[in-house]
Amino acid sequence: MHDAVIRDHDVDAVDWKAAGMAGVVAGVVFLLMEMMLMPLFGLAPSMWAPPRMIAAIALGKTVLPPPATFDFMAVMVAMLIHFATSILFAVAVAFIIRRMSRGPAIAFSIVAALLLYGFVFYVMTSGPWPWFADGRNWLNILTHIVFGAIVGWWYKARAHAGHVHTGTRLAAG
Repeated sequence: MHDAVIRDHDVDAVDWKAAGMAGVVAGVVFLLMEMMLMPLFGLAPSMWAPPRMIAAIALGKTVLPPPATFDFMAVMVAMLIHFATSILFAVAVAFIIRRMSRGPAIAFSIVAALLLYGFVFYVMTSGPWPWFADGRNWLNILTHIVFGAIVGWWYKARAHAGHVHTGTRLAAG
């Protein structure tokens, strides 16, 4: 009888598809939380304020509320910026967590997302994006925690999921 020993040489590689999808999924949840909960808790005038804040990175302060209404161009630019940075974040995190087990990977992803929060809402407010200072609140901290947790969880759950293991068959002796 022969026992198979599988040696997987690709486990150390970043699974780019899983990393990209982790960014997209976490980005969708983050944006939905921001757009629904900010006005619900009185932290934004409408659901369109968070996308307008993001769009202002590229379009300038003129797109900031008021008015806090839907603006197609602002929302499209916000989506482009938000999802590009979400994917970039997830890819960077995946590179670091690829060898970690799920628990530490999720914890690291949350810490990384909180560092991102600090960078955007404290460092960049003294420079090019002063309007993000208005977003320093408990809900933005929460959405970043959820975002980080989803990135870490999704990546660890999906990385190399469809991978075909190749290896060396060794005879038991």
